[in-house]
Amino acid sequence: MKRILIGLIAAAVLGSGGWLGFNLYVQHRMTSEVEAAFERLRAGGSKASHGKIAFEQSSRTLTIEDIAIDPGNPLQGHIKIGAFKSSGVRQIGETRFAADGIDISGVEIALDEVGPGKLKVAYKIPQVTLRDYAGPLRVQNVPASSSLGDVYRFVLDQFASVTATSVMIPSINISFDAGSGSGEAVYSGLALQNLGRGKVEAMKTDRATFTINVTQPGKADKLTGEISGIIVNDFDSTPILAALDPQTSGDDSYRRVYRQISSGPYVLKSALGLRMDIDGFAMDDIDVQPSKLHLFEMFAMLPQDKSAPPTPTQTRELMEKVAGFYDGIRIGKAEIGKTSIGTPQGTGKINAIRYRQGEFAIEGVDAPSPQGQFKMERFALKSFSMPNLMRWASGLTNPGQPPSPDQMLGLFRVLEGAEVKGVVAPHENARQPITVDTISLNWGQLVGSIPSKASLVVKMVTPTDPANPVLQPLIVAGVDKLAIDLDLGAAWTEASGAFALAPATLDLGNLAKAQVSVALAKVPRDLFTTTDPLEAMGQLAQIETGAIELSLRDRGVVDLVVAQFARVQNVSRDAARSALVAMIRTQGERIAASNLDARVAVDALAGFVETSGQTLSIKLTPFGKLPVLQLMDVLENEPIIALAQFRIEASTGL
Repeated sequence: MKRILIGLIAAAVLGSGGWLGFNLYVQHRMTSEVEAAFERLRAGGSKASHGKIAFEQSSRTLTIEDIAIDPGNPLQGHIKIGAFKSSGVRQIGETRFAADGIDISGVEIALDEVGPGKLKVAYKIPQVTLRDYAGPLRVQNVPASSSLGDVYRFVLDQFASVTATSVMIPSINISFDAGSGSGEAVYSGLALQNLGRGKVEAMKTDRATFTINVTQPGKADKLTGEISGIIVNDFDSTPILAALDPQTSGDDSYRRVYRQISSGPYVLKSALGLRMDIDGFAMDDIDVQPSKLHLFEMFAMLPQDKSAPPTPTQTRELMEKVAGFYDGIRIGKAEIGKTSIGTPQGTGKINAIRYRQGEFAIEGVDAPSPQGQFKMERFALKSFSMPNLMRWASGLTNPGQPPSPDQMLGLFRVLEGAEVKGVVAPHENARQPITVDTISLNWGQLVGSIPSKASLVVKMVTPTDPANPVLQPLIVAGVDKLAIDLDLGAAWTEASGAFALAPATLDLGNLAKAQVSVALAKVPRDLFTTTDPLEAMGQLAQIETGAIELSLRDRGVVDLVVAQFARVQNVSRDAARSALVAMIRTQGERIAASNLDARVAVDALAGFVETSGQTLSIKLTPFGKLPVLQLMDVLENEPIIALAQFRIEASTGL
């Protein structure tokens, strides 16, 4: 029995010694692997050091303390890590390892003179926790170049090679200095779920705050802000990596980077008295086109000498590059929630700013102005394109030279229409406000830079301006506002060369309603494309006049004219009306002497004035070929002869 007990003790001692020896062997091996990794960094020109290395066999926990890495090129940054602890470490395959958990503490990263702006950035991350991690045993494809593009590509490449079920970062502190400004941003409660193959299923940040100090001459300011509840769903870094890789940067397809980005309340304050509060924002389906994301080429074009302003050529080239970059970004929809902007002059509010399927809209504006409160239900731009807008604007960058007509017409290519609804705006001189129900302008079928199809709808009420001499008769007659209802449509048909303005309707509320239609023939296509005035006159000479129709419904305008005439002549209204009818008939006799058809028009006009509330209808049809330029010339010099070129039909009725 005694021998058995001694044998068991001996076996235990030998076993524990063997386990301890194996543990020391494994620790030695792990230490050697870590040393080899640091030696590879030093061989590449970096300074790399570490403190104590420990490996605990039972939990397979590797701990490395006091890590410091200073790359050979300072543009790549300086990295310090207080402690790196990995538990449940195991090798999977020849080139990868896995760990149940990784805890990293005391992370500090400093980047010096990043990009053309020589930006200095410092990151401080007290704690990082990863769960169910897998990644490469050795860092691969370390960039030989110090360019910012190569560094970003390297970082994204490493990101795509790791997986983890979660990453938790309680806080990140970022400070920066750009010379013209400095600041700090702090992110709290950052969490990532299900990382793999360069993708992240979900990311969230509980809170982010920032401070920016602007130190440019004449623009000293301090901005502070806070944003809560940032959420990112389905992030994919591979399209960005493709844009940075020369072998795949020619990809013309659109690839999704974010399915959705959203946030809760956002607050921005300025030391100069500005405050902006936003309920939140959201963007869906953010795609990129790798072949267009030439971000670092755009940075390289920025002028290095900031004391000298860029030349017009440099500005145009840069804006073209930026426009190309925006071409490579596509957003399904975006919305900014209720916004309040406070200034020393007052507070303005916006219910929503939306972008969807090419339409950009601002809704629910309520803002102060020097004359009073301004309100607008909706303002929208149709087929809005930021790249096209930037390209158009770049063509206007000629200091000291006004834009040419052709340059201004280029705006038609940027948009396809605009709409304003529900406006109540103070009038500069009148007590009553201007109210707009709708102003809608649409165009299309561009030929060159000019639309060959357009429509305009206006429904509004404007007060009669007491400072406008033209409107004095209306004011004297007690008309203090004008209700305007305008519907105008115009279209050109290329196959026939016909141009029609029909129907153009102007409804002046309680005064009158007018409708007019004009037809033109043989309108050449080149008229829409030429920018040469002489050539344009040659094209105009080919256009022929078609039928012209006019309808005027009296809703009080006749009584208004009669009352004004009676006031000027100091006679009764009945006497004034009779005098006006007599004048029309007398003048009509002169016209009818050379054009018998004109008599019917004179009789209709006289009857229109004689009895209020009627509708006057007139139709003019050319007797034969009548060039527009010829008609305009005759109208200017001999209106009666011009009228003789038409067959005239006229009538009145209630």
